[in-house]
Formats: sequence, structure tokens, C-alpha cells
Amino acid sequence: MADYVFKPHERPTLPGSPANPDHPKSRMVRHFLIGCLIGITGGLGNALVTVNLNFAQGTLGLNSDEAAWLTAAYFMTNVTANLLLVKYRQQFGLQPFIRYMLVAYAVTTLMHLFIHDFWTSVAVRAMSGIAASGLSTLTILYFFQALPASKRLAAVMIGICIPQIATPLARVLSPGLLIWGDWHNLYWFEFGLALATLAAVWAQPLPPSERQKVFEPLDFLTFALFAPGLWLLIAVLSQGRIQWWTERPWIGCSLAASVALIAAAILVEHHRRNPLINTRWLGTREMMRLIAVAASIRILLSEQAFGSVGFLNSVGMINDQMVTLNLIVVFASIAGLATAVLTFRPDNLTRPIIIAVVLIVIASFMDANATNLTRPSQFYLSQALIGFASLLFLAQAMVIGIARTLLAGGKNFISFVVLFSMSQSIGGLAGGTLLGTFQTVREKYHSHELVQNIVASDPLVTARLGAGSRVVAGTVGDPVLRSAEGAALLSQQVTREANILAYNDVFLLVGVLAVLTTIWGFMISRGIRRRHEPSPVILLVQRLQAQAQAQQGQ
Repeated sequence: MADYVFKPHERPTLPGSPANPDHPKSRMVRHFLIGCLIGITGGLGNALVTVNLNFAQGTLGLNSDEAAWLTAAYFMTNVTANLLLVKYRQQFGLQPFIRYMLVAYAVTTLMHLFIHDFWTSVAVRAMSGIAASGLSTLTILYFFQALPASKRLAAVMIGICIPQIATPLARVLSPGLLIWGDWHNLYWFEFGLALATLAAVWAQPLPPSERQKVFEPLDFLTFALFAPGLWLLIAVLSQGRIQWWTERPWIGCSLAASVALIAAAILVEHHRRNPLINTRWLGTREMMRLIAVAASIRILLSEQAFGSVGFLNSVGMINDQMVTLNLIVVFASIAGLATAVLTFRPDNLTRPIIIAVVLIVIASFMDANATNLTRPSQFYLSQALIGFASLLFLAQAMVIGIARTLLAGGKNFISFVVLFSMSQSIGGLAGGTLLGTFQTVREKYHSHELVQNIVASDPLVTARLGAGSRVVAGTVGDPVLRSAEGAALLSQQVTREANILAYNDVFLLVGVLAVLTTIWGFMISRGIRRRHEPSPVILLVQRLQAQAQAQQGQ
């Protein structure tokens, strides 16, 4: 591969990316199918653990705060790995990168089957985060080969969105896998996907890439500052709601240390000639606006991951009862991606983003009237709207960012990949933490209000206590104990009702925030039109079309 001579139109877009030779349609189809397989495989790794955390928690004997470290460890390494992996691919080549990432992913998946203690589980989840970070890049690279040069932006849309389908898909697959055995079956399934991906990539490798010496000593200093800063921030977001913000001194210390480390890393990068993270470019109005919008909408999308699922869990529903709901979400998400690709207009990318936020507004207010009789069927339409909106938004946001990145020069690619990944991963964590904290506070408020209205002399309360006593009459003979059990059952019902009211408040909060985001989006769109800002996507499309014409002329 070192002796391969690229034709002008075949040269890779960036060092470390594959070349762009002419492919027959059959090979392009194979690249497309392999890209789908890689995307689903990488996304399912964390999704299977996240949606079945209670099974792993019970098997490993973990407390709730210890179980939260499993997902935190994954995000810690997944968010920061691209700081070095992109440059590794550029300096040492694409093929070693692919081999090592896929083998590492298969090995870490297999290791899950032989671990039975907390710290080993955390270490394996951290390794999985690194491997999955590489797979997300590999997904986009395969879609680049599956579509012609003029459709590269569609390849970006599909490549970034396919892994997002993994979470509802994991909820669909998990009940069937767990019926056949314990939670290890989840990892046998994931291990099989990893081996299938490895075989597919081995059978249909990507074209060779160009190499370039890109590592500098200060890269490792930046990583040594930036990565621990993000790790501490993720730890705070993961544990703050569980251990509670003001109850553990380490939470405040970690947050302060995180700010100091990230600020030090930014200071180092700001004064470098060849920065790993281009702070001056990322600090422009356009990029800051894009990342802020991306993070904001990611927080709103937590209504699905935390709100609807949390509500259904609070009324006794588990994944087995939510299979149809999640199937609808999967198909709605695919429809959102298809709509984004088929209706793609480079001259008006803000409209789909605003439409996505409006759909979140509608869905959130639809969910805000839930009761203890609400079941998954009542969430079909609202969660389909959110699933549709999530990929409609993500596809457009990624295209805008990639367009600005490529137009500004390939040297900014690492900066964009790292920051966009942070906005999505940390935005998702922050969204779950924000909504979870709000739900906890509101649950305490509603519980207090409900308890204030419970008076023993009230005939309804007396009837409830008597009904609870009769429920346990067949197993508890002592009248005093029966009365105590009746009071305990009433207390459980009060807690359930308080949680339901708190989740309704969460849905209302998301709806209000989404309304404010919609207004913000209209203001941004109006400002862009008033300033006559050129669309970066139009400029990039023109460049891609010119490259396609040059390729046809070869």
C-alpha cells in the first residue's frame, strides 16, 4: 500500500482517510451494508449495557452508584479517544487502525463474559469506549465508499445516525436474549456481531490511505490535561444525581478540578502553532452557535431516554412490555434519517432543525398528562415524533459542522470531531442529569403535598388502609402487623403518584425548554438571512460536484 500511486481524483480527503477510487455498484452495495453492520455493532455495545443495567447490577452485586460507573467509564474513554485516534490513523495508516480497533472491540466484548467483580467491569467498559470510538469513525468511512463523491454529505448523515438507532433497538432485542439465559447472552450476541464485523471488513477492506507524520510532543500534554478534565466532569454528571450534589465533598472538588484542567488544556492549545484543538476556529461565532444548538437539542432529546422510559418503569413496566413502543421508535428514527437525506437542501438547513425542535415541543406536551393508567401504547405517537426528530436534527447538524470543517481546512477535523462528540455525549449525560435532578426535587415536593392531605379520620384514607390490610390478610395473622402493612402499601401508592406527577413536570419542562429553543432557532435563522451569510454546505456541495465532474473526466 505504501507504493500505491493515487490518481488526482482518487486522493484521500484527509490523511488517514481512504482513497476515493471508482467502485462498481456491487462493491458500493457491499460497503453500504458493511457500514450499517459496523454502525449497529458499535452502538449496541453501550446500549445493551445501559438498557439492562439492573440485570448486570444484580449479577455483579453492585449498588446503584457503582452500576452508574459502568456507563460513566464508557463515556469517559469514548469522548476523549478521538483526541489521539484520529492522529494515529493519519500517521500509522488506516488498515492498522481498523485491525486494532476491531480486534480490541471483539476482545473487550469477550472479556465481559469472564468478569465477576466491579473494578474489572469498569476497566472493560472503559476499553469498550475506546473501541466503539474507532468504530464510529469506521462507519462513516465505509459510507464514504458506498456513495459517489457528489453524495458524500449524505454519507455523513447516514454514518453518524446509524449508531443512534442502537438504543431503542437494544430495548427490542434484550427481552428475547434474556429469555434464553442470564445477562451474559447479551454479550454473546454482541461478540457475534463483533466477529461478523471483523469478517466483513476483512473480506471487503477499505482502499489504502496516505500517511503523514502528525504527532507532536505537546499533543500528549494536551491529552494529559484535557482527558482527565472531561473524565472528572463525566463522573460528576453520572454520580451527582445518585449520590446527590451537596452530600459528597468529592463532587465539588472534582468539578473544580475539571474546570481547571480543561482551562489549562485550552490555554496550551491556544498558543500552539499546530494545535490539536484549534481554539481560535472553534471560538468563532458560527462554530460556537452550532455546538450550542447541538448540545441544547441533545438535552431536549433526553425526554425519550429518561422521561418516557423512566415514567413507564415507575408504573411497573419493563423492557418486555415496551418492545412494540421501541420498534415504533426504531422505524420512526429511520424515517427521520430518510427524510433528512431525501429532503436535503444546502440553502436552508435551519428549517429541518427548527422542525425537529417543534416536534419535540408537541411530543413533550402530549406526554405531560400521564396518569397511573398510562401504558406504552399511549406513548406510541409522542415517542415516534421524538425518534423522528432526533435523527432529522442530528443529520443536519453534522452536515453543517463537516462543511465548515472541510472548508476551513483538514487541520480542523480533529477539533470538530472532538467537540461535536463532546456536545452529543456530554449533552446527553447533562440532559439525563438535569431532568433526573428536577424529577427528584419535584417528587419530594409532590410527596410532601400528598402526605399533607392524608388524615386518618378521612373515610377514603381509612378505606385505603383497610384495603391494604386485606391484601396481606392471607399471609399476616397479627392485626397490628396487618395494619402496618396496609399503611406501607398506602405509602408506596403515594410515592408512585408523586413520581407520576414529577414526570409530568419533567415533560412540561422539556416542552417549555423546547419552545425557547424554537424561538432561539428562529432568531438565528433570521440573523443569518439578515447578514447574508453564505451557506458553507452550498460551497462544499459545489466543491464536491466539481470533484465528481473531474472524476468523470478521468
